[in-house]
Amino acid sequence: MGDYIRLKFQQQLFLISENLVTEDVAALKFLCSDLLHIRKLEGVRSAADIFELLVHQDYLSAEDTFLLAELLYRIKCHALLEKLGYSKKKVQEHLHERGRVSPYRQMLYELSENITNEMLKEIIFLLQNRLPKRWTTLSALDLLTLLEKQSLLTEENVEVLEEVCKTVSPDLLETINCYKKAKGLFPSKISLHGDSTKCFSLDLNFSFICHLFTEQLERVFRWLGLDVRTYPDLTSGDIINLMQTWQQMQDHKDRNCFICCILSHGESGAIYGTDEELVSIRTIMSHFTAKQCPQLAAKPKLFFIQACQGKNIQCPVYVDAAQQTLDLSSMQESFSLFESIPEEADFLLGMATVDGFVSFRHIEEGSWYIQALCSKLQLLVPRGEDILSILTEVNEDVARRVSPSGTKKQMPQPAYTLRRKFIFPIPADPPPSEQHQGF
Repeated sequence: MGDYIRLKFQQQLFLISENLVTEDVAALKFLCSDLLHIRKLEGVRSAADIFELLVHQDYLSAEDTFLLAELLYRIKCHALLEKLGYSKKKVQEHLHERGRVSPYRQMLYELSENITNEMLKEIIFLLQNRLPKRWTTLSALDLLTLLEKQSLLTEENVEVLEEVCKTVSPDLLETINCYKKAKGLFPSKISLHGDSTKCFSLDLNFSFICHLFTEQLERVFRWLGLDVRTYPDLTSGDIINLMQTWQQMQDHKDRNCFICCILSHGESGAIYGTDEELVSIRTIMSHFTAKQCPQLAAKPKLFFIQACQGKNIQCPVYVDAAQQTLDLSSMQESFSLFESIPEEADFLLGMATVDGFVSFRHIEEGSWYIQALCSKLQLLVPRGEDILSILTEVNEDVARRVSPSGTKKQMPQPAYTLRRKFIFPIPADPPPSEQHQGF
């Protein structure tokens, strides 16, 4: 029976693929670009190729074909829904709880559908100074994809698109405004920072250590100008000894920041060494308090921990995005050079998940948290965003991810005692994701 079901499923996919034209395949690629790796999508030549990738990533199976039904619904191929046992009405009824295409991707696709050839020419003219000189436009989807690759268009920043639409066709703004309203992207009337906000004064002299480092993370932090030192395969004793060594190093006085990134397994409030012995995260951080390490006093100390914090699995909770409101509170800060500071001031701890829960990783692309951290650093550091704003975006990124089964979620958790905004200097070079070697 199993072989028969698989054969019937493959026949369904083949028949659907045969009924989709080139424009449909381009639309499917675009709608799947948040689910499938961009390199994999670049090699797609047919709808069958996309279906194969979705099956491989467990987004699509004989037991669960809803994602394909959603995609066909989005590209208005309603007649093909019957081959999956769905109807237009049935898909609509389940989109709220089972839909996988993000509101951002839906908004962009809807725009592309309403951008005429004349509008496209006008938009390209307005953006000519921002587009590659030898780039050839094939469609509105191609243009939107390019703007995303150049970080001119993101889920949180649609300003460039908004400006050109105002000039070319104000009617297109309605789609963008609906998205912004649901996303909460309209400017708030409450100032979170004010004129009294202070920043740590940073140059390119950083200390940085890590445990079980990843090539992706190393490239990003070297791009940010950090002096990267890696220490793989550390036992619990090695970790403690390393912290003591770094605590006593004299060159901290010549540096203005200390960053430690640890990638390992873990339990509540602790991480494992390679000897499977636990080391308390608080013990690790205690080596760098103002009392224990005076040379780092009043300097920012950042810790990023990619590790599980328990064995529980977070389940999805479905909310009505239209009813979400932005709850902001005012923040005040004052500081005097003559005041004392708490012993544990100026720390930041970025945890991959909340206490008691597991963290997840993609089998090819790595952990959800590290992927999001690298992506948001490359996107937002050049814009001058501070680290807390960046980690808020990391939270949003990871929170939107879900296991292929749709039943497992993850929520990162930053905690901090920073007294000032922490802003990385903007690198002169393009981020690693835009360089030839890529990730």
